[in-house]
Amino acid sequence: MSTTTSHTSEPDGPAGGLADGPVRPPRLIQNESTTEIPVHLLFRDDPDPAPVPLKPAVVARRRGTGEQPRLGRPATLAPRPLPQADPDLVERSARVLPGAAGVLAGACGAAGCAVTSWWAGLLPPLVLEALRLPAHAGAGLGPAQWAAYAGAGALGLFGFGGLARGRTGRAWVLDLFGRYRGTVRRSGLLWVNPLLLRRRVDVRLRHWRSEPVPAVDANGVSLRVVVLVVWRVRDTARATLGVEDHETYLRECVEAALARVPVEMPGGTKGSADAAAEALTRLVAADAAPVGLEVFSVQPVRVEYAPEVAAAMHRRRIAALDARHRASVLTSVVDSVEDTVTRLTMRGLVELDDYERKALVKDLTVAFCAGRGETAP
Repeated sequence: MSTTTSHTSEPDGPAGGLADGPVRPPRLIQNESTTEIPVHLLFRDDPDPAPVPLKPAVVARRRGTGEQPRLGRPATLAPRPLPQADPDLVERSARVLPGAAGVLAGACGAAGCAVTSWWAGLLPPLVLEALRLPAHAGAGLGPAQWAAYAGAGALGLFGFGGLARGRTGRAWVLDLFGRYRGTVRRSGLLWVNPLLLRRRVDVRLRHWRSEPVPAVDANGVSLRVVVLVVWRVRDTARATLGVEDHETYLRECVEAALARVPVEMPGGTKGSADAAAEALTRLVAADAAPVGLEVFSVQPVRVEYAPEVAAAMHRRRIAALDARHRASVLTSVVDSVEDTVTRLTMRGLVELDDYERKALVKDLTVAFCAGRGETAP
């Protein structure tokens, strides 16, 4: 057994009369549509009734009727992509020789030039006597002598020209015709190929105190913040070749993080300064890690309002402090009055009716407020 609701209603009769059948009330929703509902399923005793495919038994909404669309769920924002560095650009140790090898090669080159000059007969007699060399007529400057000069000179230039002094906390990034050849972190006298381009990098623990940087607080009020950044270069190859200037890149990362993290004024909620410093450190460290920089802390050391809002916010803070002070004084006065009246009543020193109690409370309030330097109400 089932019941069906019809899409049409009985027409009204002529004016002054009614139709033969019952009259249905007018529709409130002109675009409604209904469907059949099998009523017999509501009274079945079968614990496992057979499923019957049903059409939607709800009022359908048609297009073009002026109905407001339903608001969908807010779209989830995709995570902000982090900068990606060249995976092949990773710091590695360069091949260098001890400084003694360069000194020996340079000395051999100088000795070769001296011997070639003696061979060609170009050494003056004083030099021959000083070096205790036998006198030699000399064969003059021929092709053999010029070749010997070239070889000895090249050896001397390579030997002395490649000498370098490595210092603790400094490193060299070596580059040959635009290709990364390695990093030198050793200290002492070293010999480095003079054909390689050397770029000195400071790998010590460093700190940077910024200039006043624009920022905002939790309410969107403009601030000027000075931050202290503690950092160091972890990967010299990426810090030198991955970006144009890693120090400028770090400053820009700090400014970008301050634009995203609200900073509280000193004296705000407990732990707000630590939370802001932790959030700034996390953001800056994530942005600087792909270029070989290791950031340990980004700590605001001075926070002040922007010049355009400093006067207004100063008055607001003074008013808030004054209201807080008045509230604390009033709370203390009320507690003192309540304690006094309670003690007098509980110990049976006085018996007060409602009128006398109100008068006593008023007098005690005036006395306590006057004693605390406040104007009596």
